[in-house]
Amino acid sequence: MPSPAIDDYLKTIYHHTEWQSERITPSQLAGELGLAPSSVTEMVQKLAAQGLVTHRPYGPISLTEAGEQRAAGIIRRHRLIETWLVREFGYSWDEVHDEAEVLEHAISDRLLEGIDERLGRPRFDPHGDAIPDASGHVRRESFVLLGAAPTGHVGRVLRVSDRDPDLLRAVEVAGVAVGAEVTVTDAATLAIDGSRVELPPAAADAVWLTA
Repeated sequence: MPSPAIDDYLKTIYHHTEWQSERITPSQLAGELGLAPSSVTEMVQKLAAQGLVTHRPYGPISLTEAGEQRAAGIIRRHRLIETWLVREFGYSWDEVHDEAEVLEHAISDRLLEGIDERLGRPRFDPHGDAIPDASGHVRRESFVLLGAAPTGHVGRVLRVSDRDPDLLRAVEVAGVAVGAEVTVTDAATLAIDGSRVELPPAAADAVWLTA
């Protein structure tokens, strides 16, 4: 049955392993959702009973096939709405997350399909996150986190995390955009068209490049 609470859990678990391979733990999930560990433990047990996750006590949590399909559906809604707000309503990329959190639970499947068609079936949202297709499939390129990229690495900016709006604004002011060709000079400094670009230190863990 539709449930915003369940969707938020599944979305958070799904998102955790999109850009790294370690599965999420109950304590990490509690931190991401801002909930008490006891509340998370109870909900994870319910999700497991519904066949949406697999979990052993104190161990990491994984989505089942059914859980991943449902998570991909709500992720698709969220990211299409973000893209729609940026392209059609002039929102900036640091403004859309909270708006999409509300709308993703409110719009109909028919409206979502209309948005997707109007936008030309986009593959990525404004932050560079992949938008699952209607079947839940995504296509991603090989990637490397900025902080892990060696000096001299050349690549395109694939994604900037939307977790911190202030960081998004700082990255935008610095002239770094998704799709930009860059050369890494250190963990928080890039070269674009021969010009040196300084980023906040937090960008080392929030910007992904093509590998």
